[in-house]
Amino acid sequence: MKFFHKLEHKYGRYAIHNLMYYIVIMYAIGLVMNLLNPAIYWVYFSLDIEKILHGQIWRLATFLVYPPTLATWAFMDIFFGILALFMYHSLGITLERVWGAFRFNVFFFMGVIGQILAAFAGYAIFHESYYITTGFLNFSIFLAFAICFPDVQFLMFMVIPVKAKWLAIAESAVYAYSFFRGTASTRCEIVLSLINVLVFVAMTRNYHRYSPKEIKRKHDFKAKVKVMPKGRSMHKCAVCGRTEADGADLEFRYCSKCAGGLEYCMDHLYTHQHVTEDIGKLHE
Repeated sequence: MKFFHKLEHKYGRYAIHNLMYYIVIMYAIGLVMNLLNPAIYWVYFSLDIEKILHGQIWRLATFLVYPPTLATWAFMDIFFGILALFMYHSLGITLERVWGAFRFNVFFFMGVIGQILAAFAGYAIFHESYYITTGFLNFSIFLAFAICFPDVQFLMFMVIPVKAKWLAIAESAVYAYSFFRGTASTRCEIVLSLINVLVFVAMTRNYHRYSPKEIKRKHDFKAKVKVMPKGRSMHKCAVCGRTEADGADLEFRYCSKCAGGLEYCMDHLYTHQHVTEDIGKLHE
């Protein structure tokens, strides 16, 4: 959308480049923290709204150190936790290269804000003091990647190749089930936590091809192609009369200085005499 392009043009210089690199460092710190003592995160760094309202505002940022791993810290969980760090670093870096640093920054921090709003909504509206981690935020990154690259394959259990789109559909189905079967606070959490995907796709999608003017242009072009008699050429040099049928290597260009939209082959494009509209005669 034009609004987003203007926003990027105005504030793009403030974007954090290689953002996912710093996020993965935070995840690594959280992984080590949980290895030492899992209670450290929940007591001092989690997104506890009640404690935030009592002055512990650092929790608005420190909750991001929770790594994309399981809650139990057996050896296999550590192993897959390290693999998860490498995977999310790759996903984030790829999205940043495709979208640009500014767009990826907007996407990620929209997800962070959504997580925070979901926690405040659960506390203030539904009176539930539950903790929100980075689970939905990580899923939004994977979902965005799957939308951009649906056919990229991942090795499930490090053996079975599965395309990203099928993994995204399967996990989305789990969240959809939780949405319809869960409480109002659960629905609120899912919507607010994943709204960055919906909003960002809507803001960055190219809707020009769906405009009435563009649809009419395509329709007129197809109509002209259909009614063109068989064997008739589309290009013809106004000087030598050659067409594309006279050689597959021939190229034709319109001259911006000639009246009537005359077309010329490359041999005569720069050597022909220009045709003017006002005096109706040739001149150099």
